[in-house]
Amino acid sequence: MAGAAVALVLLALLSTASHGAGSSAPYAMGGYFTRYDPIVARFNRSGELFRIEGRCQSACTLFLGIRNVCVERSASLGFHGGRGGKGEISVSSTRHMRAAYNERLRRYLDDRHGMEKRQYFNVSGEDMIEKFGYRECSKR
Repeated sequence: MAGAAVALVLLALLSTASHGAGSSAPYAMGGYFTRYDPIVARFNRSGELFRIEGRCQSACTLFLGIRNVCVERSASLGFHGGRGGKGEISVSSTRHMRAAYNERLRRYLDDRHGMEKRQYFNVSGEDMIEKFGYRECSKR
């Protein structure tokens, strides 16, 4: 009987470990879409949880397009206009980024011209949850 109980505990631990959440932490500073789009696609295919935590700026905000995403209240997201090859604001890059956001957030950023400049327009994790309806991450 004790052996069966140990086996059940080990099975439970293994199944939780394999379903760990992804995290925005290693991608906080942003970068190129080619690095982020495959991660978004992978998490959308698997349905696994993805946590936006800490600082998340630029292309990191593409993770908002993951269907099973949550945002920590203490997170800070930095939005800006998408950049083209020479660093100028690119309409197509900005459109690509905006497509990852829900309608309320897109409207908010548009109303405040938050994606028309190269400077970051910061939004708190708390606002992402309270104002824009993103799910809050549960405590670890």
